[in-house]
Amino acid sequence: MTEPFCRLYLVSPAVAAPEAFAPVLKAACAAGDIAAVLLRLDVGDERAAINIVKELAPVAQDAGAALVVAGPAGVAVRGGADGAHIDIRGEEEPERILDDAGEQLRPQRILGVGGLKSRHAAMQAGEADVDYVMFGEPRPDGSVPTAAETLERAGWWASIFATPCVAYAESLGDVGPLAAAGVEFVALGDAVWRHPDGPAAAVTEALAQIAANVPEEP
Repeated sequence: MTEPFCRLYLVSPAVAAPEAFAPVLKAACAAGDIAAVLLRLDVGDERAAINIVKELAPVAQDAGAALVVAGPAGVAVRGGADGAHIDIRGEEEPERILDDAGEQLRPQRILGVGGLKSRHAAMQAGEADVDYVMFGEPRPDGSVPTAAETLERAGWWASIFATPCVAYAESLGDVGPLAAAGVEFVALGDAVWRHPDGPAAAVTEALAQIAANVPEEP
């Protein structure tokens, strides 16, 4: 018997007050199998960012989820996170940025990359030996690509490349098609944090969608 291989990856809101977000995060992580939490930060200085990571990383880690920081690798390392997610959108030298991050994170921690505006950018990131590529996540202005665009890009990547793929679902209704496309991780953000019945209900529904749609591992 083979096992499904797609897992859930949560993307936090931009956090400035960790004491307010901690119980919400704990409820989400306790609701089922969460592979990782991408922690987005809303602070202006490195020390404050590190302190938030130190406070929230154990919440995810105690539930068995990796805590990945959306930001500098140094913040992730000093905060006790499991990795860093680097957005290379608009960067003129993405290879150098990913190399620098890799030097700080390897071999113990995760290096993920997002902000991939084209197939070419995704392939360049893959060549940098990252641990995953992410498609469809919110842009800096809060907008997201259409569900069809994310499905096309994630499906293309998953069908060709060995580097794991994270595909962002704007709504719970997008989870099933992305899981069916063969991605390793489906990411959810506001669909979890703003669910009318709370984050645990959203996680439970998302996991059911994954289980119902994911291909079995060959």
